[in-house]
Amino acid sequence: MENRPQTIELKKGRIALYDFGDLKLHAYETNDPLNDEVFVVENRGRGFVIEPPCFMENIAELEGYIASVGIEIEGIVAAYHMAGASFLQGVPVYGTVESDAYGHRGGGRELVDGFMEAFGDAFDGTVYTMTDVIEGDALTLAGVDMRLVLNDDAFDIEIPAMNAAYIHMMGHDCHSIVASAGHADALIDQLEHLEQRGFDLVLTSHHRPETRSDLRRKKAYLSDVGRLARESDSAESFRRDIMRLYPDHGGLNYLDMTEGFLFLKR
Repeated sequence: MENRPQTIELKKGRIALYDFGDLKLHAYETNDPLNDEVFVVENRGRGFVIEPPCFMENIAELEGYIASVGIEIEGIVAAYHMAGASFLQGVPVYGTVESDAYGHRGGGRELVDGFMEAFGDAFDGTVYTMTDVIEGDALTLAGVDMRLVLNDDAFDIEIPAMNAAYIHMMGHDCHSIVASAGHADALIDQLEHLEQRGFDLVLTSHHRPETRSDLRRKKAYLSDVGRLARESDSAESFRRDIMRLYPDHGGLNYLDMTEGFLFLKR
């Protein structure tokens, strides 16, 4: 069932406010250079954050918004995004052993180092120290039960009370970083899992909240990427065919990265 949000314009970004009765979802679109989304889940004045903002302007703006609406934040759930440690200092930070390693020594750390070089003082490159390591696949914060879906890097999150799931990236109208045809297949499997679970809302770190129909559109895109990855004889032909099929997709920088993964070693 579609839940239409109320839009609240802020100076830098905007909030899409979804009302589930006692529960509310404040989806913060940062309008930062990385097109980040940050999610504040509220349960009758108590709340938690999924993935912190990492640019200084957004950190100040979201802290101000949270204070203005009177949400008492009980924790930050840091999966794929662990930079921005000046945000809500002193609030407990939750993650897994895998996400901690990803953020401090793995691919997440490498990204943060690159962003610090690219954006300078506008970017908060300090990385959170995990205060609470999640064991198992369940977490409850602010009275809201979550189920964690673990992977090699970090974890995705399911929130049954909102019939919503969080994954790092989807973007039904954006290109994606796809490292191989097999990777495209794995991403399709992930989206099929969400589809089979019947989630109404899909939250991702780099796109506005998406719906079941968006899942189907993204699966079709990934299927075409996988097929062309197998059939194309050059990066040029791959790009030409993808651009012909999806001329209006954003995220051309992600398409550049996909080309590099698919054809760099050929």
